[in-house]
Amino acid sequence: MPAIKLDGKALAATMRGEIAARVAARAAARKRAPGLAAVLVGDDKASQQYVKMKHETFTAAGCASVVHRLAADTTQAQLLDLVARLNADPAVHGILVQLPLPKHIDDSAILRAVSPAKDADCFHPENLGLLAAGFPRFYPCTPHGVVQLLLRNGVALAGKEVVIVGRSNIVGKPLALMLMQKPGTANPVAGDATVTVAHTRTTDLAAVCRRADVLIACAGRAAVVTPEHVKPGAAVVDVGTNFVGGKLTGDVHPAVADVAGWLSPVPGGVGPMTITMLLHNTLSAAEQLDGA
Repeated sequence: MPAIKLDGKALAATMRGEIAARVAARAAARKRAPGLAAVLVGDDKASQQYVKMKHETFTAAGCASVVHRLAADTTQAQLLDLVARLNADPAVHGILVQLPLPKHIDDSAILRAVSPAKDADCFHPENLGLLAAGFPRFYPCTPHGVVQLLLRNGVALAGKEVVIVGRSNIVGKPLALMLMQKPGTANPVAGDATVTVAHTRTTDLAAVCRRADVLIACAGRAAVVTPEHVKPGAAVVDVGTNFVGGKLTGDVHPAVADVAGWLSPVPGGVGPMTITMLLHNTLSAAEQLDGA
């Protein structure tokens, strides 16, 4: 039997409706609309498309969205000055600096300059530290999208064996923290799972992956997970975004659908959830900064 589709597009639409209702309640209470400031440096086409999608999502939910477009030769000092002004602007609740930045700009310096209270991507070291300690201010967007995609489709995590293939600061590491931690009032979506973090240098990667009740591929390599990596009936989440022959493809080989119990598609799986969780974080930031 083919795998059950983990439909991120449909779930994202549902969750965006929930968020829009909370935004409308704020408006009825005469509170400022949650506001996102996105900063786009240069003319990278993929980045332009991502920012456009985020802007449309925010405006559809009743949020404020402003895009600051800067030339590719913008200096690091100029970018830091803009970030400082956004930090001080009460109409801005979330700040997103679109990556990648031009090579002459130090990404880490810019990300550290964003106020942790407005760090809608949850990239700031302070917010990652809070996550590691089990008291998250925000959850990182893509990991949170993965967890919601599993939980809202009835995929059990507590006590299960989870293998994550990938160790990036954006997905693999924070996702492992979320899934291994014990849930509580301060950390409601923690997974309570047994987590193994593997990668493309792992000895006998297929054998490690086959232990998983839930297998998450975020290595950034097309078709790195094949049917031989998957325990029959396992839930498989594909976080990969690779372009092969001009076509978007994930980290999971299509034939995995014949082995897995659940499988997220690319596109239409984790991608829509990531933007939805950015919306969620910006609303949460507004509630924390302005009062719920």
